[in-house]
Amino acid sequence: MTDRDDRTGEFHRLHAAGCFVMPNPWDLGSARALEQMGFPALATTSAGFAWTLGRPDATVTFEQALEHLTAIAAAVRVPVNADFEGGYAVDPDRVGDHVTRAVRTGIAGLSIEDSSHDPDDPLLDLDLAVERIAATRQAIDASGNRVVLTARSEGFVVGRPDLDETIRRLCAYAEAGADCLYAPRISSLEHVSAVVAAVAPKPVNLLINSPFTTVHEAAALGVRRISVGGTLARAAWRGFLQAATEIRQDGTFTAFQGLPNVDGLLADPHEGP
Repeated sequence: MTDRDDRTGEFHRLHAAGCFVMPNPWDLGSARALEQMGFPALATTSAGFAWTLGRPDATVTFEQALEHLTAIAAAVRVPVNADFEGGYAVDPDRVGDHVTRAVRTGIAGLSIEDSSHDPDDPLLDLDLAVERIAATRQAIDASGNRVVLTARSEGFVVGRPDLDETIRRLCAYAEAGADCLYAPRISSLEHVSAVVAAVAPKPVNLLINSPFTTVHEAAALGVRRISVGGTLARAAWRGFLQAATEIRQDGTFTAFQGLPNVDGLLADPHEGP
């Protein structure tokens, strides 16, 4: 059994019971730091990665995304889930082709979302969205890798916060072969409970990008997996911008107190001196 098989198998095991936190690094350093802190799995963030390139979210190319996934998966020993946006295509066959290439990067899971990027009609037609999930499932199965497929419904992200429609979509994606279901930006515990109940026994990922709940509360609701999206990257940007603003406006350097030992954090315990 390869290390890749071990990590994919571990990722499936993590989804089988309990609740785990899967934070989102944005580069190799943040990935290694989070692994060193003991998180059992990690997930990429399209937004956080785009910011490292000096670009806004959803502007990274498919080839850039593949390179990033390869680097992150190689940098850590824990399972890595890929924020694969919409598969970098609309047509189901092209999504399947892209997924085939993505699963070769060493990732243990990936997510496909249903946003259209059309402000007038921000969600893809449900039939098309289901075909895309089915094509992703087929590509994963044909690859021989047991990569965990997460299907995302983006209604609460794109200004269509309709719980009934979100649940309808998630249930359809589960039937099309999704292993895990995800409706980002839901922030009502009642909504979380409704989603968990609707797609059971399949696991649900909950995005926590504000302090509206805790790991303990989410676990009690039946959530299996928690991610934070680009929020850790945004928190890092806040610290950087606050320190730089103080220097520029006040000419003082008080933000340089109590800084972490980054070299010590990133020292690999598996490597010799």
